[in-house]
Amino acid sequence: MATLVAPNQKSPVEDVEALHKAFKGWGTDEKTVIAILGHRNVHQRQQIRKVYEEIYQEDLIKRLESELSGDFERAVYRWMLEPADRDAVLANVAIKNGSKGYHVIVEIACVLSADEVLAVKRAYHNRYKRSLEEDVATNTTGDIRQLLVGLVTAYRYDGDEVNAKLAKTEADILHESIKEKKGNHEEAIRILTTRSKTQLLATFNRYRDDHGASITKKLLDNASTDFQKALHTAIRCINDHKKYYEKVLRNAIKGVGTDEDALTRVVVSRAEKDLRDIKELYYKRNSVHLEDAVAKEISGDYKKFILTLLGKED
Repeated sequence: MATLVAPNQKSPVEDVEALHKAFKGWGTDEKTVIAILGHRNVHQRQQIRKVYEEIYQEDLIKRLESELSGDFERAVYRWMLEPADRDAVLANVAIKNGSKGYHVIVEIACVLSADEVLAVKRAYHNRYKRSLEEDVATNTTGDIRQLLVGLVTAYRYDGDEVNAKLAKTEADILHESIKEKKGNHEEAIRILTTRSKTQLLATFNRYRDDHGASITKKLLDNASTDFQKALHTAIRCINDHKKYYEKVLRNAIKGVGTDEDALTRVVVSRAEKDLRDIKELYYKRNSVHLEDAVAKEISGDYKKFILTLLGKED
């Protein structure tokens, strides 16, 4: 379930005029920006952007970039993009970040449906005039290149059929691949990048039954290379992406300093999908409401905006 519940919007003109007024004079009325954009769904936001350009001959996103700053600006900018375009931007930033960004590529490729991944690749192509596969391949080498290119290239079957015999065979192949730290990972890559999610879940369950521990635990014990870490992320995202995102949020706000980039990425990309479920998982795991934990770690307009997307008015 989503955390965003947008009101019925008769016409975007009223919102557009209020936003334009918020940009006038000295300083920006951030409260109005949050009150409007933080409560509009993706269709309404695109309508607002379209009408704003029609009336004022200016791209609303570019105006927001010039009016806002810091983490607040980045969060609003990403919120205003269509989901596929947003993920294209996130993928491009991740590629530029090298090994620190591999998990974001994996998230996009493994959490989204085959059609959604295809839409991201189209958006990437339109925005950067290169293919996502091309940029991933250019900036990686070896096993990690094979895995990441395979994941973003895949168009997985999304049916419910399961081949139990295949699940057993491939659970054993994965077990051997994980055991051999410097072994041949081609078969593991083939399995992770070509099988349907339903088939992979059956394989992961068979792995746990046959080998006495979950595949993610085995991988975590051995995850010393970028490839093994990416493999671990891929399996977690396919296995239960909500649990995966709960941990991303937990890691983003625990300890010294906050990972605002990770916090923004998860909140902005899941607010209209399943952020309410992720919040419930967070509470069960930590006995603290996510909004309360987040509120202690961030401040200012960024805090107000993130809390709004989390469904809590500050």
